[in-house]
Amino acid sequence: MTRPTPALAAQRDAYGDTLVELIDRDERVYVLDGDLANSTRADRVAVDRPERFLQMGIAEQNLVGVAAGMASCGLVPWLSSFACFLVNRDLDQVRISVAQPGLPVRLVGSYSGLLTGKTGKTHQEVADLAVMRAMPGMAVVAPGDAREVRLAMLAANDWPGPVYLRLTRDPHPPLPPPTGDFELGRARLLRQGDDVAIVATGEQSVRALGAAGQLATRGVSAAVLHVPTVKPLDEDAIAAVAAATGRVLTAEDHSVIGGLGGAVCEVLSERCPVPVRRLGIADCFGESGDNDDLLAKYGLSADHIARAAAALVEGTPTARA
Repeated sequence: MTRPTPALAAQRDAYGDTLVELIDRDERVYVLDGDLANSTRADRVAVDRPERFLQMGIAEQNLVGVAAGMASCGLVPWLSSFACFLVNRDLDQVRISVAQPGLPVRLVGSYSGLLTGKTGKTHQEVADLAVMRAMPGMAVVAPGDAREVRLAMLAANDWPGPVYLRLTRDPHPPLPPPTGDFELGRARLLRQGDDVAIVATGEQSVRALGAAGQLATRGVSAAVLHVPTVKPLDEDAIAAVAAATGRVLTAEDHSVIGGLGGAVCEVLSERCPVPVRRLGIADCFGESGDNDDLLAKYGLSADHIARAAAALVEGTPTARA
């Protein structure tokens, strides 16, 4: 049963609430934090269920090592930190101690993408999907809204191997309510369309829906496929929407290298070759700024998605406007 989601809700708030729910459901669950609990919202566990909370300090390599040891003893540790730290500082420990033995460690990278509260490029992580997608045995999940964070966490808690969960910082509009249970590895068609398919992940799916609405006023019928699980990827859904429209635009708050766009191109090159354009962050780092300004500068707003999709339908040589 899903809870009602307000008009604007933050993924990190849903994360903190769901951690407490998971602890009450499952005696195996423990929460480990990298000295950022007030930002990741893991502090809700520290207050409400302190016996299941471990503050590991600014020591990400040790954070992962301890979690691996706990998982090897039958526990299910959930790790909280900023994505820029959790993906990079302890990557060797993730690879050797978690991924190679296939342990059920839940790596939760908060403050992902560009919209991180003006923290700037040092604290923005725009390549985490690429890094974790390439890690053998690692499931990679990027929920579209706060409601989906909870559903993804409930599903991920029982996943047999390691999971990377990508979360954002600020309140954001919700996606349409799901009609069925959340399953890792299953995409969701949010809107039917005939002229172009917009395949998006994370909160970019909300902007993709906005873009599809704009396109409809111009006589362009755009399908929107939301892909919350980047790995394992719902190849059937991607191939089906490509076949139905003949054109695909991918959209993500992530580098165009190695993320959703790359994954979609890999699938379609083998299963349904159609024109594909990738909309994301170019081969660069971000910067500090207001959310709307960053979305505009890096070409991630609903307006940019609509223009890129229209350009693809028209067959113009570039999708960036």
